[in-house]
Amino acid sequence: MGVLEEKIKNHIRVIEDFPQPGISFKDFSGIFQNSELSNEVIQSLASHARGKVDLVCGIESRGFLFGFPLALALDVPFVMMRKKGKLPPPTVSETYQLEYGEATLEIIENQIQLGQRVLIHDDVLATGGTARAASNLIEKVGAKPVQYSFLIQLNFLQGLKNLKSDVEVISLLEFQS
Repeated sequence: MGVLEEKIKNHIRVIEDFPQPGISFKDFSGIFQNSELSNEVIQSLASHARGKVDLVCGIESRGFLFGFPLALALDVPFVMMRKKGKLPPPTVSETYQLEYGEATLEIIENQIQLGQRVLIHDDVLATGGTARAASNLIEKVGAKPVQYSFLIQLNFLQGLKNLKSDVEVISLLEFQS
């Protein structure tokens, strides 16, 4: 495990049976108590994306926390990808299946331009359904998803299987269980 991975892991609390029985919640809010570590996270993510992307798209809501500063570090625009009905019209949307139903992601129309190379950022890669829907939405507007970035990857949920295979995946910390 690298130095940054170890620092991140030391700032994560694991809460068993939250938000429901059987879930082992990874609370990374402790990272925000350490501005030096927060900056290291942003700089690490930026180092993987620099020169490869034209904009960063953050998935609601925890994908905004590092997604916007990441866009600033890269000197590229930031686009919010939110749940249906949270953004003013006109919007473009993508509906996708969850384990317990369906959800819809939206972006404001014309904020992502034809041919732009897009980094999709979210806090955690779990099953990969939301990140896959995000890449579908980006393609729907004629742009190209070129990188997914996550603070944490939960390998035991096999989310990589649901992501587009031609898009680079960056995760700063992986949990096996």
